[in-house]
Amino acid sequence: MSDIKIPQVTAKRLPLYYRYLEKLHAIGKKRVSSAQLSDALQIDPATIRRDFSYLGELGKKGYGYNVNYLLQFLRDFLRQDEVTNVVLVGVGHLGTALLGYNFYRSHNTKIVAGFDTDPRKVGTEVDGIPVYSMDRFAEVRQLHGVEVAILTVPASVAQATTDQIVDAGIRGILNFTPARLTVPRGVRMHNIDLTIELQTLIYFLKNFPLEEEGNLSLHDETPGEDA
Repeated sequence: MSDIKIPQVTAKRLPLYYRYLEKLHAIGKKRVSSAQLSDALQIDPATIRRDFSYLGELGKKGYGYNVNYLLQFLRDFLRQDEVTNVVLVGVGHLGTALLGYNFYRSHNTKIVAGFDTDPRKVGTEVDGIPVYSMDRFAEVRQLHGVEVAILTVPASVAQATTDQIVDAGIRGILNFTPARLTVPRGVRMHNIDLTIELQTLIYFLKNFPLEEEGNLSLHDETPGEDA
């Protein structure tokens, strides 16, 4: 990211804004208000305005945000023109699905290799992505300049695998295993527990019924809206 310092919660939302602005740009929409962004992304408009305020004066009161300008600004800020190579460790059912997906909606993130200990998988390809033995992890990581790994191994070997890939130079891990892993300072780990996410969704559906929500019309150009 840019040298501008912003809160981590804001940094997590910026890619959401960028993705939605890409959709607006694709249909030719010229401007958008924080209220319209709020309706589409289910983020409070005051939060949206505050997030953008960290980046400078990006909107105008009574006009909103220029879609093309804001999209280009976020592209530069998020360095969307730079491709980040990622590797995946653990080519099981979930890992195979992620290799097939390979961030098809992103132009700047690409899985370049998969790793597994199963000799039946080593030497194969999944949608054109080669699968290597873990013995070659350090070599392949260095070849592609990879700093981020997706972890989809069984929980029983998750910590040992984490230690191995961190020792090889990985600085960021997206952990899909249910294990809570220990990493040294200087290594960032994000945990994604699909079971917890599903249980949370079911809980909210049962206890917080959805109110009828209005849909954002991408063709509405309402004059006089605040940014």
